[in-house]
Amino acid sequence: MNLAYIPSPSTGVIELGPIPLRGYAFCIIIGVFVAVWFGNKRWVARGGTAGTVADIAVWAVPFGLVGGRLYHVITDYQLYFSDGENWVDAFKIWQGGLGIWGAVALGAVGAWIGCRRRGIPLPAWADALAPGIAFAQAIGRWGNWFNQELYGKETDLPWAVKISEGANRVAGTYHPTFLYESLWCVGVALLVIWADRRFKLGHGRAFALYVAAYCAGRGWIEYLRVDEAHHVLGLRLNVWTAIVVFVLAVAYMVVSAKLRPGREEIVEPAAVEAPKDEAADADGEDGEDGKASGGSTNATDPTDSTDAEGSTDAEDTEASVPDAAGAGAKEPGDGAGATPQKAEKS
Repeated sequence: MNLAYIPSPSTGVIELGPIPLRGYAFCIIIGVFVAVWFGNKRWVARGGTAGTVADIAVWAVPFGLVGGRLYHVITDYQLYFSDGENWVDAFKIWQGGLGIWGAVALGAVGAWIGCRRRGIPLPAWADALAPGIAFAQAIGRWGNWFNQELYGKETDLPWAVKISEGANRVAGTYHPTFLYESLWCVGVALLVIWADRRFKLGHGRAFALYVAAYCAGRGWIEYLRVDEAHHVLGLRLNVWTAIVVFVLAVAYMVVSAKLRPGREEIVEPAAVEAPKDEAADADGEDGEDGKASGGSTNATDPTDSTDAEGSTDAEDTEASVPDAAGAGAKEPGDGAGATPQKAEKS
């Protein structure tokens, strides 16, 4: 008899008046929030602007949810389209059933659309978001705990999860594969953060590292699960998928490092152009102020100097040449009188 185990919740739904709050959906929502929040911090640190990650996530998240659900329904079609099953249940996403492979694949399509609209490179955005996605998966896996699903083989380990009797499940204590994968995803996120700081990963290599590391863990965790699944050559379909994707991710890292070593210097051109535009506007305003102040100075100085010279010359002439005072003083006097008039007009 197993005296220590992880209990399962008696229900996966909390009723808030007429609104049902489902644990599975709640975990998914929190995971998305964490991914966007943490991805935004990394994006800004790389030189991007705040809010860009969220703007692109508006495209990536819906595509990812559709892709995840499609993968699950296609690979487990017997749950919805076999005799005695209701095909309408394929749309009940709150009951569980999201394939991470489809979520990432179709989510990348949505992200590509969002990046294209913003004029930024998809690999750089994916690198910034990679650890956040791993954290989101770690949180989202607890949705399986609420639904009492995707557990492993029977065990009497003290951290086994207790499953109650229900549809398509037998009461007992089992390997908490949801917990194993959750902890593994946290480790993947920390690995990507460390490697990115240590090796300055760029051009999608941080994202590829996340994919490869996740697949390495998903392979052995999937092997423990006992839920119904298709098998190919004795291995579950998701194990084969993890192997193929792992090889592709590693190959991408190797080829990308040779073709495009280093990291992108500019991840969001708009973030670099904005400060330049502001600086140019500031210089333009300073230039106009300088012209205005310079013009008033030039208009004032000639007037003052002309008035002073005109009056001095007239007095000296009258004192030294009395017989020619009228003619000698007239010309300077006329000139002095004309100059102030022009200064006033200017």
